[in-house]
Amino acid sequence: MKISTKGRYALRMMIDIAENQESGSVSLKDISKRQDISLKYLEQIVGLLTRAGFLKSRRGAGGGYVLTKTPDKYTVGDILRVTEGNLAPVACLEEKDNLCPKAESCKAVKYWQGLYDVINNYLDGTTLLDLTEDKWNGDNVGAFI
Repeated sequence: MKISTKGRYALRMMIDIAENQESGSVSLKDISKRQDISLKYLEQIVGLLTRAGFLKSRRGAGGGYVLTKTPDKYTVGDILRVTEGNLAPVACLEEKDNLCPKAESCKAVKYWQGLYDVINNYLDGTTLLDLTEDKWNGDNVGAFI
């Protein structure tokens, strides 16, 4: 599994908004400058996050974007699933029911399911608040294995 620039930039955008929305809406232009991300690319990403209900736009003078929930209510996994889709390490785990014709006899499926569980637990174990407050330092990695 490899997280694309869209997923990485979405996480950076959400962190930026969480850190800067106390003074009102955060403009994409300001995020673009602070994060050194193309404004055009941010426009694509903000659409995904807005449609998912993670962000709300405000128009007019001082317009921009704000989080719809507090930062502790967003996990890294939530944000990445919006931009990346399913985070399964193998195709047979992408759907709720494993439709692979070899699923019953496959000796590796439990291994891949274990990896998938670790990925989800790891990503869902860190909130946007953790990242904005620098609470995440890597020490908790072993808790997910």
